[in-house]
Amino acid sequence: MAALGNSGLEITRLGFGAWALGGANYDWGWGAQDDEQSVATIHHALDLGINWIDTAAQYGFGHSEEVVGRAIHSYGGERPYVFTKAGQPEGPNRTTLQSLRRDSLRRELEGSLSRLGVDAIDLYQIHWPIPDEEIEEGWTAFAEFKQEGLVRHIGVSNFDVAQLRRAQAIAPVETLQPPYSLVDRHVEREILPFAEQEGIGVIVYSPMGSGMLTGAMTRERIASLPEDDWRKRSPGFQEPELTRRLELVARLEVVARRFSVSPGAVAVAWTLRNPAVDGAIVGFRRPDQVDPILRAAELELSDEDAAEIEGRA
Repeated sequence: MAALGNSGLEITRLGFGAWALGGANYDWGWGAQDDEQSVATIHHALDLGINWIDTAAQYGFGHSEEVVGRAIHSYGGERPYVFTKAGQPEGPNRTTLQSLRRDSLRRELEGSLSRLGVDAIDLYQIHWPIPDEEIEEGWTAFAEFKQEGLVRHIGVSNFDVAQLRRAQAIAPVETLQPPYSLVDRHVEREILPFAEQEGIGVIVYSPMGSGMLTGAMTRERIASLPEDDWRKRSPGFQEPELTRRLELVARLEVVARRFSVSPGAVAVAWTLRNPAVDGAIVGFRRPDQVDPILRAAELELSDEDAAEIEGRA
C-alpha cells in the first residue's frame, strides 16, 4: 500500500486500468471486448487485493464506466475506490471532443455517477488540459464538485508544470496521472519532481507502453491487430521505433528470467522505482493477465538491474 500524495487515500501499488474495457467503435478503442470477461477480470483483480479502478467517461463514451459499475456492484467483497475522468465528451460519429466548460463537465459528471451507480466519485480527474484556455474554468468547476460532495478528491491527467501551477492557484491539485514507462520518460525531467515537491499524488498510466513491454508483443502480433485497435496507427508500433522497442523488450526478458517473473512485471516495477510514483495503472482484459503483472508490486529492482534494462550496463 502507498499514500496517494497528501490526499489521504491509501492505494495498492497497482491499480486496474479500464481503458480497453470501453471496447471498439470509437476513435480510441482497443478492439472488441467481451463485457462478461471484463467483469470477471475486475473481480479477479479485486480478489487478489487491488483496491482501485481507473476509468474515464471517454472510454467507449460511457461503456467502460457501465462495465465498472456492473463489476463493483456484483462483487461480494469490499468496494474498491473508483477513479474516473472528464473533459472529452462524445462528438459526431463517436469522435472525441475537448471541453472543460463548467456545464459540459457537470453533464459528464452526472453521466458518470449514473453509470457507475455511486453517490460520489472517489477521484475525479481532468482527462486532458485541452483547450488550454479553459483550464481555469474546468478546475474551478472541479473544486465546486468537491465542495458539493459529488466527488471526494480531484486531480488532473496529462498536465505540464505550468498548467499544474495555474490549477494550484485556484484549488489544490491532489493527484496527477501522467504517462510513464521505459518508452516514454519525458515526465522525469520536470513534472515528477514538481509533483513530489508539492505533495501531489502520482498514478502513472501505460507503464507497459500500451502492451509493447509485456513480452507478448511481436511483429506478427502487431501486424494482426484489428483495424479498430488504436495501436495499429501508433508510431510506437511502427518502424523505426518498433525495432528499438523490441530490443528493450529483449533486455527486460533477461532481467525477468533472473527474477522468475514476466517482462511486463519488470517494466511496471521499473516505474515504481521513481520516488514520485505512488501507483501504476495496468490494463487487464482477461483474468489470466492479472497474476503475472501483480508481481511488480513486490519486485525491487537494483540500480544495476535498471541500468541493464535501460541499456546503460
